[in-house]
Amino acid sequence: MRIWMLAAAAALTVGTAQAQTQTPRSIFTDPPADAKAPAASEVLHIPSGGVEINGLAYLAAGPGPHPTVILTHGLPGNEKNLDLAQAIRRSGWNAVTFNYRGSWGSPGPFSFKGNLDDARAVLAYVRDPANAARLRIDPKRIVLGGHSMGGWVTSQVAGSDPALSGAILISAADLSAPAAAPLATRLDLARSNMEALNTTAEGMAEQIAGLGPYSFKAAAPGLAKLPVLVLTSDDGLAPVAEGLVMDLKGRGGRVKIVHAGTDHSWNTARIRLQTEVVTWLAALPK
Repeated sequence: MRIWMLAAAAALTVGTAQAQTQTPRSIFTDPPADAKAPAASEVLHIPSGGVEINGLAYLAAGPGPHPTVILTHGLPGNEKNLDLAQAIRRSGWNAVTFNYRGSWGSPGPFSFKGNLDDARAVLAYVRDPANAARLRIDPKRIVLGGHSMGGWVTSQVAGSDPALSGAILISAADLSAPAAAPLATRLDLARSNMEALNTTAEGMAEQIAGLGPYSFKAAAPGLAKLPVLVLTSDDGLAPVAEGLVMDLKGRGGRVKIVHAGTDHSWNTARIRLQTEVVTWLAALPK
């Protein structure tokens, strides 16, 4: 994915965790089998915006109910972090992934604001008592996490959902940043990120122009009420994420930031990514 450098404004300096966390056993060891409630996966069809979007639940072994992480993908979603979902499941958490409307086979038109509604629809789906029971989900222990644009989705949705147990932002891109950019710049961004999306470059560029109010800054008051893990990489987006961390700390937020010397998709640090996420999840209040 091409990263728009508008998000990398003046560099901000915050303390980041430099020492690598010890790798948990769940990263490299399968858990004991449970004959009565084995690890499983279940295809989901989640109502949102008048259609049913596609999802997949990675169910942890054991009767549960299990805490659950919902993972939101970036733009256009070539990297879906399914290895992270598997590691989360091995650690005893469920993981739920999904495709926004108009992306990767989910019906309907793709839109940025629609992505926010889709994430909220997924949360409502897993919190529904019947679905939670079937999927062995503890509805009171749900974390929302996302990569790149999914980090922006997470910031906006988690910032207005205090019932969540936490939020994870992975190389997050603040989509409010390019809102004021010239049309040519917005079109270039759209044309570079259209794989498997039911939209047009012109439509995407117009939508981006309306995302100014949907910023990390606007989400900060709500995010400060949750535990937050911010993971940054060498993709030009770290300064903006660091600015969000400073904002959250100034509001008394419970936030941890970790920087890794890798690219936007963490291609050279997949084990590091899994380690940081699984370790942080294990430290959350029960």
